[in-house]
Amino acid sequence: MPMRFDHADHVHTVAAHSSAAASSLVAASWRRCLTLHGLSPEEDRTPWRLSDAEFRQARYRSNALIEEARGEIDRLFATVGKAGCCLLLTDENGIALERRGAAGDDRDFRGVGLWSGTVWSEASVGTNGIGTALADERAVLILRDQHFLSCNTGLSCTTAPIRDHAGRVAAAIDISSCRNDANEMIMSILSQAVRDAAARIEAGLFRRAFSAARILLVPIDGKAAPALLAIDRDDLVLGATRAARQALGLDDRRIATGIAASDLLREDRVEEGRELDHAERAALRRVLTRAGGNVSQAADMLGISRATLYRKMKKLSVN
Repeated sequence: MPMRFDHADHVHTVAAHSSAAASSLVAASWRRCLTLHGLSPEEDRTPWRLSDAEFRQARYRSNALIEEARGEIDRLFATVGKAGCCLLLTDENGIALERRGAAGDDRDFRGVGLWSGTVWSEASVGTNGIGTALADERAVLILRDQHFLSCNTGLSCTTAPIRDHAGRVAAAIDISSCRNDANEMIMSILSQAVRDAAARIEAGLFRRAFSAARILLVPIDGKAAPALLAIDRDDLVLGATRAARQALGLDDRRIATGIAASDLLREDRVEEGRELDHAERAALRRVLTRAGGNVSQAADMLGISRATLYRKMKKLSVN
């Protein structure tokens, strides 16, 4: 028990220093827990738990997310499950929608509340992987005594947020461990696996949202998150992932006004002009073929004068 109060004293001391809160993700979270959520590190509390009806409603709202993520969660758990890890998929509020864990570890994880239907927001249980990743909108690694509540210092968590087709944080995927040997190096390796899984789920959600569009990968160096554009048949951008928005300076307003993907990607205008000439030449040849080579009839079919058609034929080398 004294260890818990030592941790609580440390939380209060660090959170009270503005410089620490400004420079450290954990210290900033501790301060939010104290000042914004009114929590105390000494509290012995478990996460809020939804009723069965509330849980069913939460899953219904996130049905597309669950469908898209289920296979990825299964694959990830097949890799880390034997290492005594628990996987959670949550919505944007930290509600655990899907859980994976080995039966032999269920007692430990159920005891701390790592279970379907619980709420792992900062407001519910203070600094933790899920709640802090959602609050900061970035991947986090929360090791043992970095948790706000002293009762959670036996946990180590690594979490990555998942964004929807419009770039908004819509979910989180988390790996947690109660093992004493879950050190920083091991959790850092698991952190990369979580980020990769989140990126694949995010890409799947984007493709699902724009299933009728052409999906274009934006070449960006050093980006783990998917940088994707959804393009219609006229080359206009319909949507963009968060990474693509950041790289290309896009937002909802700019997308709504209409912008060509070629303009965004700064494609060679000369090459674009050649492509347009080629398309126009092909169209003229088709019309002339339908008209049996009769230029006057072809001009009538195009709704232009015979002289204009001759000029176009000369320009495009159409015989």
